[in-house]
Amino acid sequence: MCGILGVVSQTPANHLLYDGLQVLQHRGQDAAGIATLDGHTFHLHKDNGLVRDVFRTRNMRTLLGNAGIAHVRYPTAGSSVDHNEAQPFYVNSPFGIVLGHNGNLTNAEELKKQLFVDDLRHVNTNSDSEVLLNVLAHELQASSKGLRLTIPAIFAAVSGVHRRCRGAYAVVAMIAGYGLLAFRDVHGIRPLVAGVHETEHGPEYLVASESVALDTLGFRFLRDIAPGEAVFIDFDGNFHSQQCSDKASLNPCIFEYVYLARPDSMIDGVSVYETRLYMGESLADKLKRNWGELDIDVVIPIPDSSRPSALQLANRLNLPFREGFVKNRYIGRTFIMPGQAMRKKSVRQKLNAIGVEFKGKNVLLVDDSIVRGTTSREIVQMARDAGALKVYFASAAPPVRFPNVYGIDMPSRHELIATGRSDDEICREIGADRLIYQDLDDLKAAVRKINPGITSFDASCFDGNYITGDITPHYLDVIEALRGGGKANKLIDEDQLELDLALNATSM
Repeated sequence: MCGILGVVSQTPANHLLYDGLQVLQHRGQDAAGIATLDGHTFHLHKDNGLVRDVFRTRNMRTLLGNAGIAHVRYPTAGSSVDHNEAQPFYVNSPFGIVLGHNGNLTNAEELKKQLFVDDLRHVNTNSDSEVLLNVLAHELQASSKGLRLTIPAIFAAVSGVHRRCRGAYAVVAMIAGYGLLAFRDVHGIRPLVAGVHETEHGPEYLVASESVALDTLGFRFLRDIAPGEAVFIDFDGNFHSQQCSDKASLNPCIFEYVYLARPDSMIDGVSVYETRLYMGESLADKLKRNWGELDIDVVIPIPDSSRPSALQLANRLNLPFREGFVKNRYIGRTFIMPGQAMRKKSVRQKLNAIGVEFKGKNVLLVDDSIVRGTTSREIVQMARDAGALKVYFASAAPPVRFPNVYGIDMPSRHELIATGRSDDEICREIGADRLIYQDLDDLKAAVRKINPGITSFDASCFDGNYITGDITPHYLDVIEALRGGGKANKLIDEDQLELDLALNATSM
């Protein structure tokens, strides 16, 4: 889960990109970067940290030009905190290209070997985004045959990327002397939207991870970029698009609607906020069926993303809705933080209970999801410490039982509280009096109520169904071994890994 932006403007792009990154800060708090293009010269600044900390006035002054891309990152399994892995990445052959990527390539190791042996390209970091950049550069070289790029050659190169790359990827890239390229993987797992702003000097275009960036920057929403589609915007303001895969189908990550995206965003024709309201309604209906006897005094959301679901649940059950926790907005997302001890400490820094809303009451806490359970356990205890008689817990999402390999930091099965446990066992683990989860079918129905055209989702963290079809048990073992550091040598059998990678390469 990263945030990406690309712009072709009539005025300097640096502040547009900076303001856009601020809006997308929720998608990544580990690192930030901006690359602008002035003539044929790229200007790049990136570092670890929040947007406001990475960019100072002196940095902004160096980011010249009317076009550029930007990125906010949080690290996924096996990634480094090295600032060199902040994006965008750059190559100068055969064309000057900068690239930012949201998602995760599942065959990155195979591609690295191909790049070194067959394509004669070298990758400097452990980032799959640098791998993707070099694959794109090679495909551009092949499609242009060493000559000047044409629009058909650019789209042919994206087709080559789709043939070689597996996993999830929404991409923005700037090609020096040509324009802005944006494309989305053939499964449409990660979101990408395009917008336009008409000016007296001509149109300006913006592509972004979420529509909220368009809204706040004054761009009119054009449409979602389709799975497998590429969009190219030249510096004269001409907008070109083409479907670059004959295997494209829409399978958006359903966790975007649960938690990742801002509620004021539209993703694939679906209002995130409205989806969360429907999630609350279906959860209330399940609670009526299963918990009709419970004496709930008050419904309290766990801020922020669960608030719409909790409010609609309370309305549907005719129960009081109260704000019981105050959030410190200057603490980062706890599930992104490494280490259980760090996350546990952060919960108390991030939330504080309003005692009057808990004392002497049976409270129903509503959260968007339960991942590791550390935060849920701490919050249940906070409610008890504040004087709650009973603490019931409802999750607006189903149990997270499987690793996510498409760009969300949920890679290890042993870290997920729902893996191998029943709902009653999870309830005891988090210390609640009762626990109820959303049903997966109801979650999917909440999205389809708004856009019935979405027939399939990536819901792999809930059902273990990996939409790309290339994830083996051994692949998951490898990811967990990488997270375990020294354990990797014990778990990774190189011959088996080679076999898995070969199978992955031919699976689609």
